[in-house]
Amino acid sequence: MSMLSNLDLIRRVPLFSMLTNEQARAVADGVVKRRYRRGEIVVEQGKKSNALFILLNGRARVLTSDSRGREVILAVLEAGDYVGEMSLIDNQPHSATVRCEVQSDMLILGRPEFARCLPENSSLSYAIMRGLVSRLRSADRQIESLALLDVYGRVARTLLDMAEDVDGQKIIRGKVSRQDMAKIVGASREMVSRVMKDLEERGVIETQENGSVILKNRLPE
Repeated sequence: MSMLSNLDLIRRVPLFSMLTNEQARAVADGVVKRRYRRGEIVVEQGKKSNALFILLNGRARVLTSDSRGREVILAVLEAGDYVGEMSLIDNQPHSATVRCEVQSDMLILGRPEFARCLPENSSLSYAIMRGLVSRLRSADRQIESLALLDVYGRVARTLLDMAEDVDGQKIIRGKVSRQDMAKIVGASREMVSRVMKDLEERGVIETQENGSVILKNRLPE
């Protein structure tokens, strides 16, 4: 790796294959190289790193975990893959942790340099990117729920995701369809109905006459 210039390395990364010579040089001037040890964390779930990480060689796992430390592997990264772009686009914490499986070399592109490669914030393409990032985050969360939570936990998490804050209360304005909920959480309608009934009997949620739902107490996740 040390024998190649940053520009040579940039040219080898598929992500930058469409850049003009001028654009590639600008990116090359902004990147730094770093070697990660086996088991070292590149980005951590729930935190921000303010950089894009491009894997030059080696291998890394994309992981998500729950409060009990149980993990789900979302992806395995190899040379040419990259992470951190979602947080740079929407300025939110990372939705997953990336940990090196073996010694790995990476290029790191900071937020200011990354921003110069993006379209203007007010452009349609930027709005589309933010929308795609939002969908990817929802997909990651759904995968985590299906893998780590039982039906009770998945229903509770879905209710929390659907709710909005109204005068200090969390409320789901529209009617909560048991059938739709079952499709979201990957369970039968009967099972979802039993969970919802249990939550109502325990005073955790309250269904109004118009079908809206008030979340009265903290739901378990």
